[in-house]
Amino acid sequence: MTGGSYLLAGCGRVGGRLLAAEQAAARALSILSRDPLRRSAELAAGVTAWFEADLDRGAPSDPPPSFSGVWYLVPPPGEGRSDPRLRRFLEWLEPAPPRRLVLVSTTGVYGDCGGAWVDEGRRPDPATDRARRRLDAEGALRQWCDARGVQWVILRVAGIYGPGMLPEGRLRRSEPVLQAAEAPWSNRIHVEDLVQALQAAMHRPEAAGLYNATDGNPTTMTDYFNRVADHLGLPRPPEISRAEARRRLSCGMLSYLSESKRLSNRRLVEQLGVRLRYPTLEKGLPPADDA
Repeated sequence: MTGGSYLLAGCGRVGGRLLAAEQAAARALSILSRDPLRRSAELAAGVTAWFEADLDRGAPSDPPPSFSGVWYLVPPPGEGRSDPRLRRFLEWLEPAPPRRLVLVSTTGVYGDCGGAWVDEGRRPDPATDRARRRLDAEGALRQWCDARGVQWVILRVAGIYGPGMLPEGRLRRSEPVLQAAEAPWSNRIHVEDLVQALQAAMHRPEAAGLYNATDGNPTTMTDYFNRVADHLGLPRPPEISRAEARRRLSCGMLSYLSESKRLSNRRLVEQLGVRLRYPTLEKGLPPADDA
């Protein structure tokens, strides 16, 4: 989909990079954010319009114009099993539905797959409330769009890494990881490739439905932390058994370690046409001497 005007809802670390990429392509872009501190700088950089809203409290006070497309990057709340933020946002869009809506979700909606390869045809089975909130958002968006004839695209995003998005603090604190033999499969995507996927999801006419946004080359989480350490020139983290991990690691980290899956990105690459710049960790995390 080309031409027209676009709205970016949520302008954090990923959204900020998407904003820069869209501005480089000379596209008209408006922003919805709850952070008023960013407004002046981004308006000066060429943002068409700014809508302020804390979606925990309500939608923007100004009515929406007619957007060609909308990216929704706002995460769900930190509690519960549903996403009222998205529902408030959709209510705000009601007077002027866009032609296409792109939602960022998570590959966590698949739950634990026992290390199996997973594509978009796999039935979701979320094991945490964090993933259940994302699946609820997917369902709400699909229902709303289908009822109004709005095209929708959902990117189920793996772990995001890249400049400014690495676990440097954890490595400097020498926090442990699971020993390699017990570490589950995990998946990720470089932030620059995610921005590519977001742009393709909006601007390619054939974009439709669900896509796993991942590099297609899973490794273990232990391997990932080791490679980040090598990339930053830091010592590799100590390895511990799963039994010891239950005593020492946070509940949040344990929830990630309880799921194992290998995600296919064939649909992203072959149907959406995304050409990954960083298809492997070797490309995305060169060792310190090569960085």
